[in-house]
Amino acid sequence: MDKVRADIEAATGDIRDGASVMIGGFGGSGAPIELIGALIERYRKTGSPGSLTVINNNAGNGAIGIAAMIDAGMVAKMVCSFPRSSDPRAFTERYLAGRIELELVPQGTLAERIRAAGAGIPAFYTPTSYGTQLAEGKPVAEFEGRHYVQERWLKADVALIKAELADRKGNLTYNKAARNFAPLMAMAAATTIVQARRIVEPGGIDPEHVVTPGIFVDRIVEVAEPKQEEVLLREGAKQ
Repeated sequence: MDKVRADIEAATGDIRDGASVMIGGFGGSGAPIELIGALIERYRKTGSPGSLTVINNNAGNGAIGIAAMIDAGMVAKMVCSFPRSSDPRAFTERYLAGRIELELVPQGTLAERIRAAGAGIPAFYTPTSYGTQLAEGKPVAEFEGRHYVQERWLKADVALIKAELADRKGNLTYNKAARNFAPLMAMAAATTIVQARRIVEPGGIDPEHVVTPGIFVDRIVEVAEPKQEEVLLREGAKQ
């Protein structure tokens, strides 16, 4: 099945109000800036998609990427590990005003919750957060003399990720650390949408180099010269 779409609007146009959206990236590394930009542009024109739950390592920086989504008023809830950044104004202002909800998740737990969803594991136990506010209300069990907190899998309606190379069937490779959460999110989301720097024909990627198999990818759009979040921040850009 050919999963390539003509443009970003065609790839993202059916993301609905209230959707849960996983967004790849560790800071700017692997952040799908162009996919995010398409959602922001559509929201400004139509008021949709809004009331989103966004799942990411952080809550954005400056006026780019996830921070720009929050600034636009699209995001109702953040699920992340680091809501603070070097310039967290967008999230901080809305959180203090009670206009956005936060689910704080330790980073390793966040990754494992996403991985568990992709593997079909509804819950697991971890010692992380035991005895803290983050564990309140969660089941606790003792194993070999140590206490563990039960965490639930974390699924999403949509994953937006950035790849270095894709073939038309959806097999992906990544550029070094830009890989981060993307392979896990691709497995945990009902629909995975990818922006790739280059798209090749099937067979154009050595099977030994495939990181995300095409079975986990639904749509691909080529973005030959993707923008980098840190560069945009240095330039004072707004999205």
